[in-house]
Amino acid sequence: MTATSTPGTTGTTEATATTAPQEQTAAAAPAVQLQFDTREIDECPPDLYRHEAIARGIDSFDNFGEEAVEFFQEYGYVVVHHAFSPGEVQQALDGLLYLIAGNRPDFRGIQFEAKARKILDTIPPEQRQDVVRKLIGYVEFDERLKAMSRHPRLIDAVSRLIGEPPALWADQALLKPPLIGREKPWHQDHAYFNLPIGTRIVGAWIALDEATPENGCMHIIPGSHRDGPVVHFKRRDWQICDEHVAVGKIAAVPLEPGGVLLFDGLLHHGTPPTQSERRRRALQFHYYPASVARITGEERLKVFGSEGKDVTC
Repeated sequence: MTATSTPGTTGTTEATATTAPQEQTAAAAPAVQLQFDTREIDECPPDLYRHEAIARGIDSFDNFGEEAVEFFQEYGYVVVHHAFSPGEVQQALDGLLYLIAGNRPDFRGIQFEAKARKILDTIPPEQRQDVVRKLIGYVEFDERLKAMSRHPRLIDAVSRLIGEPPALWADQALLKPPLIGREKPWHQDHAYFNLPIGTRIVGAWIALDEATPENGCMHIIPGSHRDGPVVHFKRRDWQICDEHVAVGKIAAVPLEPGGVLLFDGLLHHGTPPTQSERRRRALQFHYYPASVARITGEERLKVFGSEGKDVTC
């Protein structure tokens, strides 16, 4: 966990998955209104994701000890390589593709990229995932994905970071489709969640493909969680103003499949638009202390900015 260059970085440079519900055909699904992102790839300042360092990490959950907890408290993140086995990664991918294929007609949590609106009807089923931006709220629709959210070693690490048993606040799959996956501007995840300020929220970003700067891996600003809540504005998304991003302190977080980034809900982070023909698929879970009660949206917006009504992460 020793840091060089940017703190916490190097210089630039078993849960058993259960069987999915019995397959249903997409043709049997009732007609529903498809969800599309409202934004396409927009131009962003050229230096907004210029990383000065690569985030360091530990080799596996076997190495997740008190030093990792202290590192998280100081820098707002911990990278764990080889956190999940190839088999577990494949099970998660199978679960995502099962839902994207329409095998659960009651699942409504798929959002397509804006650029897919005019071409979705022409895309073969096996290519449909390459126009999906994200999936939301899927853990109750596929047992393989639920198993990942409850993975014992993940929950143990999150419990140690939070200091008590965690509850799952949000579950998403973030797909950066080849060539059309747009930017997710710099933000803090707590700005989207109706939880009291001061709550220790831990995000888990699990790579299912190799994630690189070229295909839109996570970018973070180590230690920025200690600055507290930041007002967000609706620009290219609900985001931290570009002028307030600490350019010069950015670390990229490339991951191999099965690696995970654990990060604080106040850590400044974002992902650039993809410049690659390679897929970048990831699961994201957010956990919070099970003992904490939620607050109202109005209370949250008083802290993070009034333009954030009804936004989703």
